[in-house]
Amino acid sequence: MSSSESFTSRAQPFNRQAQHDAKRAAILSEAARLFNGKGSRATTLQDIAASLGLTKTSLYYYVRTKEELIYQCYLATLQRQHQALDEIEAQTVSPVERILAFLKRQFEQWQEAREGRDVHLAALLEIASLKDEHRDAIEQAYISLFKRLRSYLRDGMADGSLRSGDSTSMTRAIIGSLDWLFHWLHSVPEDGVQVAAAQAADLLLHGLYAGPGCYHSAIGPADVDSGVTASGFDRDEQNRLKQEAFYKAGTWLFNRKGFNGASLDEIADYLSVSKGAFYYHIRNKEDLLYNCYNQSLAIVERVYREAESAGTSGIEKIDYASRRTFLIQNSGSGPLIRYNTITALPTARRLEVLARTDTANNRFVDFLAEGVADGSIRPVDPLVARNLLAGAINASMDISLWRRVGHIDDAAREYFDLFFNGLLHREPEATTD
Repeated sequence: MSSSESFTSRAQPFNRQAQHDAKRAAILSEAARLFNGKGSRATTLQDIAASLGLTKTSLYYYVRTKEELIYQCYLATLQRQHQALDEIEAQTVSPVERILAFLKRQFEQWQEAREGRDVHLAALLEIASLKDEHRDAIEQAYISLFKRLRSYLRDGMADGSLRSGDSTSMTRAIIGSLDWLFHWLHSVPEDGVQVAAAQAADLLLHGLYAGPGCYHSAIGPADVDSGVTASGFDRDEQNRLKQEAFYKAGTWLFNRKGFNGASLDEIADYLSVSKGAFYYHIRNKEDLLYNCYNQSLAIVERVYREAESAGTSGIEKIDYASRRTFLIQNSGSGPLIRYNTITALPTARRLEVLARTDTANNRFVDFLAEGVADGSIRPVDPLVARNLLAGAINASMDISLWRRVGHIDDAAREYFDLFFNGLLHREPEATTD
């Protein structure tokens, strides 16, 4: 330790700014932990103060409102991500090593926080519900992070260390797959987190496909259904379709504005109906969100059933399910609810939805096992593969906001190419003379 570092360390107890910063960091960490677990809606400032052994008045010295606290938590998350990239860029110039180091750091930070060796970072679940000024600041920091990661892919494609592909789609898929870590890593034993990180890196580098060359889908475009019109005399069917219209409108607004940011008045206005008509079909906003999840899960379950007969191998079934879900997310039949709002549900309903989600996603695990058995898929960890792809699918909505889209199924193929073929160049297919 240098003399200046030693002096700084000894002077710390008398440094008011250092004490203030340390207390603020502790508040943001505990708030992030509770927001990730209980959700920002269910977490009160009193909950955070009590968890830290503070009075609510003491907490107000550092933050005045929950909106301000959520914003500060999100800002701290993005600042830490940019700091990680600063360190990575100082240590290596290799695009591949930079990408892998960033991925590894996501797993390490999560584990260090769980073990009490680092602060908790808030999952960026409710950006859409922030006030305009706060939302703009967070979105700009997020976009800057996106561009930095995309530059690594572009550098790797330029120097030949990475396969060519749509760098914007790849970046969106990678970030989306990592955004979901806060949910599923809880099910991984402490001594298995680094193993999961290595398996995630292997999947992103080499993809799922077991064959030589690149996987190219032999399945035609997975068209989205055009919808059904009810007979004017079928009152039950009319009511069902009206409820589905509320679920679709609710999903659209929840995805864009978060649970807190979406109002029932907006949902009613979106459908050009009165608020009374809304309450005739839906009891309250929480019920609407719960039904939006169930509606989306019903669609996903149907997609998995269709995938059973759409492909002849495990990888074709995963291909079909992924692309069809992508099409639904980005068509008039969608979107599906983004799990960014899952913490807005009360605990019992949240656990019910997550259990049903896991059951549905286990069909993906079945397809993986089938693909390994038939030789179309490399042996991969099914938990890691399932959750990385689930996170990417969750992030695929509104792909047109990130890149220009011509044919939507072509965009789906480019988006999932990363997971089938990986980032690295593949062994060429054998040629015959």
